[in-house]
Amino acid sequence: MTYHRQLNAVPPIPAATELPTGFVADTLARPLQELRISLTDRCNFRCIYCMPEESFGKDHVFLPQSALLSFEEITRIARIFVAHGVRKIRLTGGEPLLRKHIENLIEMLAQLKTPDGRDIELALTTNGSLLARKAQSMKDAGLNRVTVSLDSLDDAIFKRMNGAGFPVSDVLHGLDAALAAGIGPIKVNMVVKGGVNDREIVHMARHFKGSPFILRFIEYMDAGTSNNWKVDEVIPSAEVVRRIAAHMPLEAINSNHKGETAERWRYRDGSGEIGVVSSVTRAFCRDCARARISTVGVLYTCLFSASGHDLRALMRYGKSDLEISSVIAHLWRLRADRYSELRGMATKGMEREVEKIEMSYIGG
Repeated sequence: MTYHRQLNAVPPIPAATELPTGFVADTLARPLQELRISLTDRCNFRCIYCMPEESFGKDHVFLPQSALLSFEEITRIARIFVAHGVRKIRLTGGEPLLRKHIENLIEMLAQLKTPDGRDIELALTTNGSLLARKAQSMKDAGLNRVTVSLDSLDDAIFKRMNGAGFPVSDVLHGLDAALAAGIGPIKVNMVVKGGVNDREIVHMARHFKGSPFILRFIEYMDAGTSNNWKVDEVIPSAEVVRRIAAHMPLEAINSNHKGETAERWRYRDGSGEIGVVSSVTRAFCRDCARARISTVGVLYTCLFSASGHDLRALMRYGKSDLEISSVIAHLWRLRADRYSELRGMATKGMEREVEKIEMSYIGG
């Protein structure tokens, strides 16, 4: 059984429906503030930490178009989440730029307003391969931020990691196009895998130091089950900071807001900052305020979930916005996820202990 065919429960409608108040918190007092929506399970990369070729080869069966949420369904569900307190929506994949006419969806989402009339923040995560041709139209449609994955500046290493032979130059061209279009801030994410690209840490830092781009280093995570994750291949964020600081002195700075995933460090000479995302060695579950909607409209309350709640079924069964809103509030109040914290208590031996949804299906 492939990951996108796993059965997910159709959540029951609570006996007493309720109007959203703009705030809902889970069992650990974490508010619902951010929504990540996966637009497609397809990707033109085969990154070794996400969609490795051996698991997602030419015979892999992707979802049919009819299974995906329509733009109208995405906007409807996003509107309900905004009424519950969501202030930021991030579009993910797979590779979201493979979804045709994505600009139309961005324009639709950009019309959403918080209960007090403020705009929401619209962000997108991409591998950058199609960004050069899409950046201006997405900015014109209302996109605020973009995060681009780039795991090496060395062409041979990058091609090995993306598994599809894409050159670094294509991604760098996409970054320049996004900057020229006025999208910002622009973040660059480097997943660090020991023995593969960790020698590129200082090179990446030096390249982006003093640039308009914010570089972030992400610990290699056990997202999904197809990447054969091993804890021995994790380079701790503390080691990343140590290596960079040995060449370019750093100092810690405060986070932008509570719940921010990255710890921030700035160069002491004032030439910018870096971030480190320590999802393995320093779990940040206690401040996680993110919900995720899969390509087929399943709600997941954690990146490492094994199953979710089928909101698409509720929409296509004709349930009202109020009924769906009540379901979401109920499910969030029941939320107790803290997988990374629990993994941190017993990291060894957890490599294959829990089967999880693939990251390409649920988004990063």
